[in-house]
Amino acid sequence: MWFSSQSWRQVTQEIPDGPIRRYVVDPKPDPATPLTEAKMLAVDLETTGLDPKTDQILSIGFVPLDGLDINLAGAGRMLVRPTGGVGDSARIHGLTDDALADARAPEAALDLLFTALQGRVLLAHHAAIETGFLGMTCNAIHGFRPRFTVVDTLSLQFRLLSQGFDDEPPQGSLRLWNARSQYGLPRYAAHDALTDALACGELYLAQVAELQAKSLRQLTLKAVLKY
Repeated sequence: MWFSSQSWRQVTQEIPDGPIRRYVVDPKPDPATPLTEAKMLAVDLETTGLDPKTDQILSIGFVPLDGLDINLAGAGRMLVRPTGGVGDSARIHGLTDDALADARAPEAALDLLFTALQGRVLLAHHAAIETGFLGMTCNAIHGFRPRFTVVDTLSLQFRLLSQGFDDEPPQGSLRLWNARSQYGLPRYAAHDALTDALACGELYLAQVAELQAKSLRQLTLKAVLKY
């Protein structure tokens, strides 16, 4: 649902105090911010499927980037307890019902993530997955979907591979691991949320160097407005 500016202000006033409210109401990073000063949080999710309307978050990984430095000391990974079983998705990410039995409730996991995201741009590869699942989960718990300010490494890779008028990236070249290989970055074991978040952060740094970008605005910084 889309809200007018006035009704959105009313919605934010009704959000309970906590990390999500602080993320929503605090100013977002200025697009003019130099990349040497920009604060980002690389985020990756493991889920039961690809549809945020019917599937659920099982794991969240995040890694802060302070300017052009990856801050491993601030990295985190948390398991999220789903409603019902994980089904066939366990074959992809290895997260079983037993492993998730004592995991965090979605509300607690969101609080930890939004605490880490405070004052930062969300960085992800194919960010629509992350914003879609986080938005739907927030809506299920709190009755609203927050605005996310996003830089998407998949979009950056598309730009890098589509410099000509009729250029189309080769099939599969936009996938995270194929994109990394173009910069000589190592291949890690896939489908672990923390490892994939780190892989996204490393790819971002390689892309920024290739683009010779200087500010957030040059990365086509966008606000994903889904409520």
